[in-house]
Amino acid sequence: MDQDDWITGRVTLRIGAQPVDLEMTVPAQPVPLHRMIPIFQQVTNLFVEASTGVAASDGRAVSCKAGCGACCRQAVPISEAEVQQISELVEAMPEPRRSEIRARFAAGVARIRPTGWFEAMDATVTAPPPEPAEAARQKLTDLALQYFHLGVPCPFLEDESCSIHPDRPLACREYLVSSPAEHCAVLASGTVRKIEMALKPSRMLRRISRIERFGPGRFLPLILALELAQDHPRELPQKTGPQWMADFFGELGRTQQD
Repeated sequence: MDQDDWITGRVTLRIGAQPVDLEMTVPAQPVPLHRMIPIFQQVTNLFVEASTGVAASDGRAVSCKAGCGACCRQAVPISEAEVQQISELVEAMPEPRRSEIRARFAAGVARIRPTGWFEAMDATVTAPPPEPAEAARQKLTDLALQYFHLGVPCPFLEDESCSIHPDRPLACREYLVSSPAEHCAVLASGTVRKIEMALKPSRMLRRISRIERFGPGRFLPLILALELAQDHPRELPQKTGPQWMADFFGELGRTQQD
């Protein structure tokens, strides 16, 4: 894009009691939502920084570091926009890396599919809960643990570190712990202490990008990204950068009022 195709603006976010000024340069012309993901990554990083600062004031330090990839065997939730982003990220890789990454995705899906996990998760998140909210949450927890115990690594995990760290999903950015790394390796109940975030931009992105491209209310795990993008091609809606940001911050505002 030419210089005239961009707009720069400032937004003040309130993270807890702390106001944070954010300068953003966004496309002036209509673009699909996944082109805006670098901006949402920047916003997420601000929320994470604020949350880790609060934890540090309570004497809790983040224990996550390169070489500790236990969390990279979890069912990472991604948005419809991130499905497209990840697909294009892999497509842009040179060979033979592109084929290697594709093969890892395919192997992971092949390991999970016979267990019926995808169908069980879809049924759980799309069906009206017939039981109390606590029971529904327990079902989701049980499914998350089932996925973790399959031991399927993220296709981008190499030497227990993220090989696409600058481009990793928003949910990955938000997942930080202060408990010892060995606790993450077993995910035993009550032993993993997360750094809590007042707001999670990953949820806001999932909401504003939802066009039911892959079916109503589905849970979209990262491991299915390439398959979903290939099996459900569709012309994606486009808006200008300011319009997408208004949608995003509108969701943040509604969440704060809930």
